[in-house]
Amino acid sequence: MARSDYKQERWSLQDLFAGLEAPEVGTALQDLETLVAEIEAYRPRLTEAFLADEFLALLETYDRLMRLLSRLVGFAHLKFAENTQDQQAQTVLAQMQQRLAEIENRTMFIKLWWKQLDEAPAQRLLAASGDYHYFLDALRLQRPHTLSEPEERVINLKDVNGPAALITLYDTITNRYVYRMQVNGQEHELTRGELQVHIRGADAQARQAAYRAIHDMHAKDAIVLGQIYQYRVRDWRSEAIDLRHYSSPLAVRNLANDVPDDVVEALLAACREHTPLFQRYFRLKARWQGMDRLRRYDLYAPVSGTAAKRYAFAEAVDFVLDSFNHFDAGVASLAEKILASRHLDSEVRKGKRSGAFCASLEPGLIPWVLTSYNGTANDVSTLAHELGHAVHGLLAAGHPALTADASLPLAETASTFGERLLVDHLLRSDADPEVQRDLLFAQMDDAYATIGRQAYFALFEGTAHEAVRRGASVDDLSKLYQENLAEQFGDSLLVSEDFQYEWLSIPHIYHTPYYVYAYAFGQLLVLSLYEQYRREGDLFKPRYLKILAAGGSDSPVRILETAGVPIRSPEFWGQGFGVLQRTLEQLEAIPVKTTS
Repeated sequence: MARSDYKQERWSLQDLFAGLEAPEVGTALQDLETLVAEIEAYRPRLTEAFLADEFLALLETYDRLMRLLSRLVGFAHLKFAENTQDQQAQTVLAQMQQRLAEIENRTMFIKLWWKQLDEAPAQRLLAASGDYHYFLDALRLQRPHTLSEPEERVINLKDVNGPAALITLYDTITNRYVYRMQVNGQEHELTRGELQVHIRGADAQARQAAYRAIHDMHAKDAIVLGQIYQYRVRDWRSEAIDLRHYSSPLAVRNLANDVPDDVVEALLAACREHTPLFQRYFRLKARWQGMDRLRRYDLYAPVSGTAAKRYAFAEAVDFVLDSFNHFDAGVASLAEKILASRHLDSEVRKGKRSGAFCASLEPGLIPWVLTSYNGTANDVSTLAHELGHAVHGLLAAGHPALTADASLPLAETASTFGERLLVDHLLRSDADPEVQRDLLFAQMDDAYATIGRQAYFALFEGTAHEAVRRGASVDDLSKLYQENLAEQFGDSLLVSEDFQYEWLSIPHIYHTPYYVYAYAFGQLLVLSLYEQYRREGDLFKPRYLKILAAGGSDSPVRILETAGVPIRSPEFWGQGFGVLQRTLEQLEAIPVKTTS
């Protein structure tokens, strides 16, 4: 299919199942039961003398089980994402989550036995584990925080109707929202994605109205959404601190990512230290807007003062694939597989999950990508970001299911690198000084959104988790968020009181506590890697592709150090900010033309 033939459409899930009630779903559930029974038969044979070849056979059977579970649960998640108001999809998702918990309980004995195994027999089996080595290694890191089998079973069952149910409830509530705002004198009902067009548009009043539409809607449900968050946080603490004895709520995520606490602390400290860089950028942008100070509503305003350029979907596809192809034809070919297989849902429609994501469900399956394409430059960048994720998944597909997925800190590498490739392609494609200027401004906007904003979300989470432990109300959390914004922006822009409700609209802090620092990690990592690419050209590519192909087959620290990336060094994180400093200096050298 020619690229220009690609149209916005709802994805096809036929490569998984024909429908929620398709006969093959029932067959897959029967196959699950067969695999679980095979695994349960190993239980009496698990001793210190367990043979290496039998252990490998057990791991291979367990890997097949995880692949099939991923297909079934992933299918339910994708059906729910395409229409969060579909009651059948909601029901099937809950059923699949329950089935997942039950199977995890029946097979949990493998992980518990492995974690408790003495070091000598563990090392003997590790030596023969092949590509499962890191999966096993990472499990033993959790040894100090693992409970008895009965306790672990109870936690699994609790999670289905506890955290998982809370997240589904949050998604169902927030994705049914219809936002109302005045556009050209008429009131319109818009989706969250359609509001983003106005948030990044040239009309200052429309920017304010779009933000207020979001904040007002969430403020009306603040008590409900805030309580969902409080219960999520309490459950996180009850399990992680009270039962598993982690040192902090953040340490749970760090161990899951296998990133040392000191590395994450260095990252967040560097982001905090370089906050004045972004504040300096906001002051520059205010001069371009003809303002003494930006309002928070104006943070993503274009500097041209005219309506932002719109891109047809086919044009966006061309831009993204051409930028990938300029880097490596194989990377572009992998990205195009998503479109050719109809695994991209780019339609804008009510009830669809907001935001964007890429789901790599199983090695060997082409990933699925969800985005709501409205034709803005940011939508083109989002397309590059999510297709970058898909390329990462396809490159890592040579590993078993247990070691294919990259840990969160590396999960944003290919996506963010894809955005950099797109921007450089656009800079090469149009020599117009105003276009070049706008792209540099867009780079800084995106860098703030990915580094500064996400780091401060993580800092807010730390404050909020502690405040909830002390009994903070929903209003208290909103005040803490306003204080977070005050530190983040200083006197570089004006933050109105309605932004105190913004935290209620951030799905990540509900879905995956402390996920957000992975964005800052990934962006700063990519800025450093991209500098190496610019210096080394083709010599850099094998090293970069090796990072992606590693998937989750080793710890992120070892994967990066093998590629010559010293992430323990504070200077390393400073390099990324050095790239941003040079971009800002380029912009400061351009004579200011106000948009007022």
